[in-house]
Amino acid sequence: MKLLVFGRSGQVATELQRLGGVTVEALGRADADLTNPEACAARISGTDADAVINAAAYTAVDRAEEDEATAALINVEAPRAMARAAAARGLPFVHISTDYVFDGGGDAPFAPDHRPAPIGAYGRTKLAGEDAVRAAGGVYAIFRTSWVVSAHGNNFVKTMLRLGAERDRLTIVADQIGGPTPAAAIAAACASAARQLADDWEKTGTYHFSGAPDVSWADFARVIFDKAGLTCEVADIPSTDYPTPAMRPLNSRLDNAGTVSTFGIQRPDWRSGLRDILKELGASKP
Repeated sequence: MKLLVFGRSGQVATELQRLGGVTVEALGRADADLTNPEACAARISGTDADAVINAAAYTAVDRAEEDEATAALINVEAPRAMARAAAARGLPFVHISTDYVFDGGGDAPFAPDHRPAPIGAYGRTKLAGEDAVRAAGGVYAIFRTSWVVSAHGNNFVKTMLRLGAERDRLTIVADQIGGPTPAAAIAAACASAARQLADDWEKTGTYHFSGAPDVSWADFARVIFDKAGLTCEVADIPSTDYPTPAMRPLNSRLDNAGTVSTFGIQRPDWRSGLRDILKELGASKP
C-alpha cells in the first residue's frame, strides 16, 4: 500500500516514514503548505497513493489563543480541502485529532460520541476540522489522540529529560490525567486503519486512540526519571499553580473500545513505548 502523508518532520509523520510494509510519500511545507488548502487538494488529485493520512496540524495550543485565524486555516480549511479531494478520488482519508475537543470534565473516559465542548481555540479549530472531514462525504477515520511522545520533535519526554538532568526538583501538574501515546503506535494505527478502510468502507467513523494506563503528568514524569536513571524530585501542583494562555483539559482520558472492536487495534502501553524512546535517545538507565 502507498500512503500520501501530509507532514514530514512531525512526530507521527516521522514514524509513518519508518513503518515497514508500506510506501510513504511524505509532504513537508515546501511540498504542500497547509495555509494553502487548494495546493493540498491538488496533491491528492494527482497522487497515485492508495490512501491519504493527515498527520500535520497547527498544534501551538497557547499561540492559537492569539492567532485562531491561522489555526483555523490549517486545522479546518486544509483538512476540508484534503477530505473533499480524497472523496472525489475514492481514497480513504485518515485524520488525526485531539482530546482537546472535549472540556475535560469529570473523570470517566470520553467516548467518541460524547458531546464535544472545547475550552480553547485549538480545540475549537480541531473540532471544526473534524466536522469538515465528516461533511466531505468520503471514506474516513478520525483518530482523536492525546499526549503524543516520541524521540522526535518537542514533547513531554524530551523536556523532562532535559530539565531532569539540569535540576534537582521540578513542580509538575498532577490534576491533569490522560494517556501518553507513542507516536510510533499512532503511525501504525493510522496505516492499519487506512488499509482496512480500503477494504471495508463501512468502518468510516470517529475513533479514539490513546496510551494506557492513564496517568497524571506528575506521575508520568516520575516514571521517565526512574527509567532514565535521573534523581530529580517531582512535586505535585494543581493546574492553577501553572497558568497558561490556553486552558488544558483536566480529564484527557479516552475510551478506545471502538478502535479495538472495529479495527482490532489495541491501546498501546506507553511504558513499553517509553522504553523504546529512551533507548533511541540513549537515555535509558544503565
